[in-house]
Amino acid sequence: MSELDDHSPAEWRDLNHAWWEERAPLHSASLLYREGGSGLKEFEWEDLGSVTGLSVVHPQCHIGTDAISLAERGATTVGFDFSAAAIKAAPVLAEQRGTSATEWLVGDVYDGAHAVDGRTFDLVYTGKGAVCWLPDMQRWAEVMWSLCRPGGRFYLSEFHPLTDQLHDDDTTFARPYFPTGGDLFEEPGSYAARDAVTTNNVIVDFIHPLSEVMQALLDVGFQLRKIREFPFTVSKRWPWMVTNGDGIWRFPPEVPEFPMMYSLLFDKPE
Repeated sequence: MSELDDHSPAEWRDLNHAWWEERAPLHSASLLYREGGSGLKEFEWEDLGSVTGLSVVHPQCHIGTDAISLAERGATTVGFDFSAAAIKAAPVLAEQRGTSATEWLVGDVYDGAHAVDGRTFDLVYTGKGAVCWLPDMQRWAEVMWSLCRPGGRFYLSEFHPLTDQLHDDDTTFARPYFPTGGDLFEEPGSYAARDAVTTNNVIVDFIHPLSEVMQALLDVGFQLRKIREFPFTVSKRWPWMVTNGDGIWRFPPEVPEFPMMYSLLFDKPE
């Protein structure tokens, strides 16, 4: 890991784009995505309630599994992502799952309003590994506001920033909690295809404390309805984690718990 002291915004974006372009085909073929390991989890449905009949947009949708999951519950969904390879894979997965109420677009999250031709939606859904790829939360929050119709809702389900600061082999701190600028990492393979041989292996991620994310959304005018923190995650972060097969990973009883995910539900005033 090294700090991104002398890299321009175009460079961090290009590095991350190359990484995701190479991973999208791997993910679409992986057991994780094909066997239902992705998609919305029970805690998210508890937060959202029924989505039947709602128009939903999912920025940074990757290969579309969450947008498909929402469509399967009766929403009309639009998913967009900056990776053309991901958007190429998304409709194939949707067809395999028998879901047609989805629209797929290539577009950068910071240009979200343009990506969807200025449309607004009943629900903006995003997260689970989205905000760490972005340097500017205020600009991101402004885009989320622009995508949400007056009277609509914004929902973020995300990995807790605390977990990003910890070692992969134990739970001691490896990085500061508060922002220091982007960090460069070597990330060969993929979380969904760990043995894959890859060539675009440099990524840039950004630390965003929970307070920074929340304040950015409040500053643009969203009204907080619900915040939750969870002692589990949707990926196996440490080797001693356990699961009952529902896609949720927890610590065994003898290991002290701490927050590994959080969710935020906001309203946009009429």
